[in-house]
Amino acid sequence: MKKIIRVAAIPASLDILLRGQLQFLNNYYEVVGVASPDKEMHKKIAEREGIRTVELNIERRISLLKDLKSLIDLYLLFRREKPHIVHSLTPKAGLLSMIAARLAKVPVRVHTFTGLIFPWKKGYISKLLKIMDRLTCMAATSVIPEGEGVKKDLIENCITKKLSNVLANGNINGIDTEYYKPIPKISDNTVTRFVFVGRLVHDKGLEELKEAFERLDNAELTLVGPFEQELDPLSENCRKWIKNGNRVMSVGYKDDIRPYLAQADVFVLPSHREGFPNTPIQAGGMGLPVVATNICGCNEIVINGVTGLLVEPHNSEQLYQAMKSLADNPPLRKEMGLKARIHITEKFSQQNVWNALLEFYRNVS
Repeated sequence: MKKIIRVAAIPASLDILLRGQLQFLNNYYEVVGVASPDKEMHKKIAEREGIRTVELNIERRISLLKDLKSLIDLYLLFRREKPHIVHSLTPKAGLLSMIAARLAKVPVRVHTFTGLIFPWKKGYISKLLKIMDRLTCMAATSVIPEGEGVKKDLIENCITKKLSNVLANGNINGIDTEYYKPIPKISDNTVTRFVFVGRLVHDKGLEELKEAFERLDNAELTLVGPFEQELDPLSENCRKWIKNGNRVMSVGYKDDIRPYLAQADVFVLPSHREGFPNTPIQAGGMGLPVVATNICGCNEIVINGVTGLLVEPHNSEQLYQAMKSLADNPPLRKEMGLKARIHITEKFSQQNVWNALLEFYRNVS
C-alpha cells in the first residue's frame, strides 16, 4: 500500500481542517500525519483517524536556525518513511516539507494553498513571503488552490504554473451535512443573536464588528474562538470590549461549535482575508444566514441577497447596515437560512471533497 504523509505546522490543523478525511484516505493509502509536538493532540488525532502521527517541530514564525533544523528533520523523516506522496497544507509546513521532500526524492509533492498572506503585508515582509510561496511551488510537483479566489491570486501574482483545478467546489474538507444540520430552537424575535467563530485577531474584522454591533439594539453577540495576540493583536479597547462588553459573551475555543450555532439567528464573519473558510459553510449547513465580507472564499460560499449578505472589508458602516437589516427582519433571516442549508448541502458535502481528493491522488500517482 502506498504511503501518504500529510504535514501541517500545528496539530490543530490536522485535527480541525482534516477531520475525518485522514481516516477516509487511510482506507486506500497508509496515511501518516506530521505536525509540531503536542502529545495529547497527536494521541487524539491518531485514535480518531486510525493513523500514525509523528511529532516534528515546525515554527509558524520565521526562525532561520529552527527552520533549518525542521528542514533537516523532515528530510530524514522522508528518507526513513519513503512515502509516495507528501502533501502539506499550511505556509511554513509547505515550504519546508516541499523542499525536504524534493531533496529526499519523494515522487509526488503536493501543497494546498488555503490562502495567501503576502498580499496583506507590506514592504520586505510581503516580498519575502512571496518568494517563500514561489519556492514552495518550485519544489512541489502539484499545487492545489483551495478555491477559485485563491487560484486567481496565485495566477495574477505569477506564483506558479503548476496549478490543478479547484477540487469539488472548493474548501479543504467540506462538511458533514448530517453533523452540521439545523436544530429546532425556541424563537425570540425581541433579541437577535449573532455568533462569530474564529480566532480573535485583527484580520478577522473584530474591530469593525465592535463598531457595528455597539450600534445595534436588542441584539446579543457570542464570540467563539481563542485570542492570538502574539501574531495579529487586537487593540486594547477591542480586547476590553470582548471581555467586558455589554451583551457580548466570549467563550474561547470550542471543539464543538454546534451548540453556539444552534442558539444563534445570524452568523457573522467580517474577515479581511480568507482562503476558503470553514465556519460560514458550517453555519449555512445549520440553517443560518451569513453576513460576511466580499473577499476570496466568502464570496464563493455566500450568495449575496439569497443565503446571506456580503459587505466590503474594513467597512463597519456596511457591516452595521447588513446586521441591522437581518436583525429587523426575522422572516428574511428564516428564508435565507433555509436557502443556505440547501446551497451548502448541494455544493460542499464532505464526501464530494474526499472523493475529489482521492481521484486527484490517483491521477498524479
